Amino acid sequence: MNRRVVKFGGSNLKSREDILRVITAIKNYHEPIVIVVSALYGVTDRLIKSVSKVKRDKDAIDIILKDLYNSHRRIALKYIKDPDARNETLSKLKQRIEKLGQYLLGIHCLEDIPNCADDMLLSYGERLSSLLLESILRYMKIESKELLPEKIGLVTDGEYGNATIDLEQSKKNIRNIFSENITYIIPGFYGISTEYRITTLGRGGSDYSASAIAYCIDASSVDIWKDVSGFLSADPCVVKHPVSIKELSYNEAAELSYFGARIFHPLTFEPLLGKRIPVRIFDINKEGKKQIPLTVISNKGTIKRSVVKSVAYLDNIGVIKLGTPGIGIKSNILNQIIYQISKLGINIKTIISSMTSMNILVSKSDLNKCCREIAALNLLTIDSIKCYDNSSLIALVGEGMDTRRGIAVRAFKAVAEKNVNIQLIASGSSRVAIYFLVSRKDRTKTIRAVHDEFFAGK
Repeated sequence: MNRRVVKFGGSNLKSREDILRVITAIKNYHEPIVIVVSALYGVTDRLIKSVSKVKRDKDAIDIILKDLYNSHRRIALKYIKDPDARNETLSKLKQRIEKLGQYLLGIHCLEDIPNCADDMLLSYGERLSSLLLESILRYMKIESKELLPEKIGLVTDGEYGNATIDLEQSKKNIRNIFSENITYIIPGFYGISTEYRITTLGRGGSDYSASAIAYCIDASSVDIWKDVSGFLSADPCVVKHPVSIKELSYNEAAELSYFGARIFHPLTFEPLLGKRIPVRIFDINKEGKKQIPLTVISNKGTIKRSVVKSVAYLDNIGVIKLGTPGIGIKSNILNQIIYQISKLGINIKTIISSMTSMNILVSKSDLNKCCREIAALNLLTIDSIKCYDNSSLIALVGEGMDTRRGIAVRAFKAVAEKNVNIQLIASGSSRVAIYFLVSRKDRTKTIRAVHDEFFAGK
């Protein structure tokens, strides 16, 4: 039996009333499903803040534990009316939270937060929400069972804070686990290394958890419930009337997730490509038994008449501009720089070079560190190193970007008419996207100009 994997995020779990919408959505599935759940809204952020306080202040431990218990207890009291069932749930919550307290006490005694402890602590938001949801569903006569990633063997590469799931090993562990005719509930956001250490998957990691589990069990679909209107032609905070996108290819969705759409973890679609498992996005706020997906993401790469489906952006960009005359013929310069940056665990977003200069794009938070490391190399071939932290990266995304003529001309003409200078252009590296860099102060009018060019009147 091919199950559906259904994911509910923290935005679905903001209040006690939101839980009712989640329960209604679950009841509308007429077959057993695998649910992947995030932490209650805001819990992970509270854990991040509290961990740093615990190092200095032992009293902070009791404060965070009481806060977590009370926020989950309020939901349990609302939906579980039977005293015995309620007490059983509260007892389980208390035990799990007390375990968290032991780890927090260890951090206070060490006055340090090892990476392994940090990931362990942050995983507790999901562990508490999955326990709570299972208890509520069972009370409502929906037969369900919580399974933790460390129990089912969702294996990662062991990188703390930004782990990658080992799909093949995980598949061997998981494929025969969901054998009962019941609903399973799994906390997202983390997995287990081969050394049996908890490793988190990064922000939005529950999406990635859902797609990896879908890969392991050959799911019929991954259903993502959001409180936003699926994918749009632009950020509604920037453009007044963005257009809803009904269909996207995996590559288009991945580009949009990376470049500012902020709907999915960027690796969400990687496990689904080979098996062609579709992703369906639903609106948790819409009522009715028969829901129509807002956006369907699949292997079908439809090409729009105007090609461009969305205009995305990324503000957290740092640019390192290196003056390196003759880089095109001098060997080993790029290799040394990449090696030095990679030793710091920093991801290079892209590199654009010419015969006389090299431009390296990294996260703004990594900019100064990268500049210092490159300067420390003392490469005689580098004449100058300049760093810029006031740029925005704009992406035009759509299937057919590499074959349809005139797309870049239309976009850049629209930008030029707004007196905006384009600092860098990257085209051809992706068949579904064109990227260019502008000053941060010009970002909003750039996006509006491009959006008007391709979507005016729609």
